[in-house]
Amino acid sequence: MKYALLLVAAAGTAILTAQTPIDRSWSALNAGLSDKSTDTRMKAARSLGLIAGNSKAQQLAEKALSDPKTEVQAAAADALGQMGAKSSVSKLVEAAKSQDTAVVFAAANALYTLGDPRAYEFYYAVLTGERKSGASLIDSQMKMLKDPKAMAQLGLEQGLGFIPFASIGLSVFKTATKDDTSPVRAAAAQKLIRDGDAKTSAALMAACSDKKWLVRIAVVDAIAKRGDATLLKVVWPLLSDENDMVRFTAAAAILRLTK
Repeated sequence: MKYALLLVAAAGTAILTAQTPIDRSWSALNAGLSDKSTDTRMKAARSLGLIAGNSKAQQLAEKALSDPKTEVQAAAADALGQMGAKSSVSKLVEAAKSQDTAVVFAAANALYTLGDPRAYEFYYAVLTGERKSGASLIDSQMKMLKDPKAMAQLGLEQGLGFIPFASIGLSVFKTATKDDTSPVRAAAAQKLIRDGDAKTSAALMAACSDKKWLVRIAVVDAIAKRGDATLLKVVWPLLSDENDMVRFTAAAAILRLTK
């Protein structure tokens, strides 16, 4: 009996050794995606984003969008965006209808990464608290976006993932930890840089007077990067803003757009 067990063990080792690195890699990912641990499945799903242009990886990520845990769903949405899975857009649009804040943000960010303009509907609503006229990607999320507690579920760490202007400095973000929503709204403003809709231009202009200084910084930064000097009229008053970072950002934006 003992000898038979040794033979079985040896055979198993031989099979494992015979596997190619590619086979072993897919086996590892499949095992991770089916693990009972939510954290393990989430990590495996997120790692799929490294495998661009691969239909098998895309199918695995799409399947993970239906995982019972929202953490895994969010990781899968992020992976689809990172791998450039444009044929998964319809599934990401459905994922963006989730009632979980993190899943909605991940799906919208993936759509943005894939160049789908419907993502702008989402970021416009996050910044303004309202949706544009006509059909919207996020009809079912408007109540969530207007609920500070729901927005707070995203957390500062998740919000910072959508803020690309890290040069503002760590001290800014340490201060922002006292505020659940402004980092997320500031991030939304940055995502609207390439949205040429006139309504978005109007929303950015209006947000220059937002009561949250982090939002004002992000909006001015976005206006500067849009390259539209006609928006400068709302930036000039910020040269007298009470917050020095807002003043500095406004000054830099004015110089950028008037050179």
